[in-house]
Amino acid sequence: MTRAALLVLADGRFPAGGHAHSGGAEAAVKAGRITGAGSLADFCRGRLHTAGLVSGAVAAAAVLGVAAVELDAAVDARTPSPALRGASRRLGRQLTRAARATWPSVELDVLAREFPKGAHQPVVLGLTARAAGLGPEDAAYCAAYESVSGAASATVRLLSLDPFDATGVLARLSPEMDRVADRAVEAARRVVDEGVDALPAASAPLLEIGAEAHAAWAVRLFAS
Repeated sequence: MTRAALLVLADGRFPAGGHAHSGGAEAAVKAGRITGAGSLADFCRGRLHTAGLVSGAVAAAAVLGVAAVELDAAVDARTPSPALRGASRRLGRQLTRAARATWPSVELDVLAREFPKGAHQPVVLGLTARAAGLGPEDAAYCAAYESVSGAASATVRLLSLDPFDATGVLARLSPEMDRVADRAVEAARRVVDEGVDALPAASAPLLEIGAEAHAAWAVRLFAS
């Protein structure tokens, strides 16, 4: 299992729960920061180089065998927003369920026991990639793509944006996804030698602020 497994894992139809989350796009649309394809591209670029980079490095480090408990604590430290921490753990719990059914492994079973409320999603993503026979580069690419694809698909629903335009945004970002995935793997390899402090800590304060505001809404289309 190599590239075909990556396609399954990165497929938006994989039952990992991502369809219920907007990656912060719903809050950004309401705040007027996303109004069309151009501003969606800016938003996705920001997510890619911050949340995408961190998630990619964590996922790649998990594939390389760095302890899940250490990586999970590192994600906690890099996620100031309680709302985002909760969303990440819910996504991690759902991904764990899907991964254990798809690529059963002892490591995933142990993870489910150690984190009954869910480990952070990028940690689970890395262990899922490992169970599927994928490498750190594959996990980093999957994380980078997920960091922007969810926001793009959510914006189609939120703004009735032409899906062709949203897909075009993702396609034009692909060279940057390459670079972010490469940086994430480089960081993950440093983690193996230096510990989790070598993980990137790129921040996106508006994502954190928007997540807290979004969590307080009485009515919303997406969970986060």
